[in-house]
Amino acid sequence: MTTTTEVVSEFAVLAETMEARPGSRLMRPVEALSAVLLVAIIAMLLSGVAFRYGLSRPIVWIDEAASIAFLWLAMLGSAIAIDRCEHLRLTILLNALGERARQFTETLGMVAIMSFLLVLLPAAYTYAAGEMDITSSALNIPAGYRAAAIAVGMVLMVLLAVAQLLRTAKPLDVVVSVAFVLAVALVLWLLTPALSAFGNGNILIFLVGGAAVCLAMGVPIAFCFGIATLLFLAFTTSMPLVVMIGRMDEGMSSLILLSVPVFVLLGCILDATGMGKAIVDFLASMLGHVKAGMSYVLLGSLFLVSGISGSKVSDMATVAPALFPEMKRRGHKPKEMIALLATGAAMADTVPPSIVLIVLGSVAGVSIAALFTSGFAIALVLLVALAALARIKAARENVDGVVRPSLKRIGGTALIAAPALVLPFIIRSAVASGAATATEVSTIAVVYAFIIGTVLYGGIGMRRTYRMLVETAAMSGAILLILGTAAAMAWALTQTGFAFELTDMMSGLPGGWFTFMLVSIALFMLLGCVLEGLPAIVLLAPIMFPIARAMGIHDVHYSMVIVTAMNVGLMAPPIGIGFYIACKIGNVSPDEAMGAIWPYIGAMVLGLLLIAAVPWFSLALL
Repeated sequence: MTTTTEVVSEFAVLAETMEARPGSRLMRPVEALSAVLLVAIIAMLLSGVAFRYGLSRPIVWIDEAASIAFLWLAMLGSAIAIDRCEHLRLTILLNALGERARQFTETLGMVAIMSFLLVLLPAAYTYAAGEMDITSSALNIPAGYRAAAIAVGMVLMVLLAVAQLLRTAKPLDVVVSVAFVLAVALVLWLLTPALSAFGNGNILIFLVGGAAVCLAMGVPIAFCFGIATLLFLAFTTSMPLVVMIGRMDEGMSSLILLSVPVFVLLGCILDATGMGKAIVDFLASMLGHVKAGMSYVLLGSLFLVSGISGSKVSDMATVAPALFPEMKRRGHKPKEMIALLATGAAMADTVPPSIVLIVLGSVAGVSIAALFTSGFAIALVLLVALAALARIKAARENVDGVVRPSLKRIGGTALIAAPALVLPFIIRSAVASGAATATEVSTIAVVYAFIIGTVLYGGIGMRRTYRMLVETAAMSGAILLILGTAAAMAWALTQTGFAFELTDMMSGLPGGWFTFMLVSIALFMLLGCVLEGLPAIVLLAPIMFPIARAMGIHDVHYSMVIVTAMNVGLMAPPIGIGFYIACKIGNVSPDEAMGAIWPYIGAMVLGLLLIAAVPWFSLALL
């Protein structure tokens, strides 16, 4: 029998031979271990499904073992993301600086990250030591073995931060940055008595102002939340920092979130096997010959492909290369194509499996099955709005020489695409019907996609598989660290009593529930512009959902409104991160595309207002 150590060793040897490795030598064993952990999680979840549904003999320790591996994967993945510079951050303001100023700001940001980790490291050790006194119920082992992942991950990230500073930063910049961070800490310590008198004003100073300053500096979003929360707790409360570690652990450890890395891997498989391209080719054979046909194909492809990958970036990267050349030939302007691509990806973000909906269900306590069912209907509403605008804009489209495909060709593309087309409907129906959880379905979907992709769509080599596993670990770690630090910030926010004040203020708004909806739309659109959707949900869902319930708004209806609002903000220039991702994928200048996207944003907003005003769209299929 092959041991885990031998498997890790084999992956490490494979990593040594890979070309153009982005990771440092220090990280190769970590990447190999992360890949093994991801495979182990999938194997455990799949075994749990097989024994529970196939043999009616559930394995009681599966969830506990998967939870341990999951937290280790999250922290090791966060370290890999540091090494690869793959943590999500806002770079618009940073890029506006001159080269010298940008270099110093990046150094200052890395020193701030390193300081944050070093300050929390003793608390992480204390937290793990305390958990050693607790014995897990199923495996009968100390819970500290799981909690130790946080401290180990922090140590790795500190080492990587130091290595990056030694490799890229100027020594003078490092010295000045360290001195600046120490000076800020000293000033805040001296002002501690005065700060305590500010009350909830400290929310603006630290949780809002501190996070905003870090965000403007280009510090990754996860660390923006962490640094702001650390400063708030350290200088305005007497709360021990070990509590913050506990909240981070809680934010990253929900069993529902186990499906996040699995769906991320599913998106990688979709891209690697060409399953998404098969769907695009099928839709193009059906609709490509009519006016606005390629726009319909683009929107329909995003709708269907999103139902497999659960990732906007994966969706856009799959669809754009397959359709943009033909769209250009027909006279579509590149800026119009980018506008449609960006808003189409935002439209499809509620199509299951949606990582945003999974996280929202976990944080707000809303049924994921209900969210998946409603998300499908809401995406259809937005799809119609964007398709109508695309048809209006296609009045001058050149379709000369475009021949309608024969039924034989349509049938051929349908046959090729059929195995891929089945997958999104399996995912949606299985979760919506309650036959399986999102985590169980994600595991089945990965195995199905890997087998079908290998047999029918060209296969995936060992090296490509390894790269996908490591990339999944890095992306998952970046996502889960955001959830952890955002959960800590949300907890700190609720402890101030601010939530009760906000509830009173919102309840007194004229116009009742719809005015609250409009305020929520504006708030989440703004947060969608500045942040990625996940941290905004973790921050505000615990505060906003109780208010919505008190006003009689259905949880699922409110969920659809805020998720759609965030997606609109995410694609809205000049700040929306998703807009720049779409421009990069389509190789179009953001300056060129910026003017073209506003009519599409307008169509999305009109659809959003309709969804907010008419709960039927969100609730009809429940």
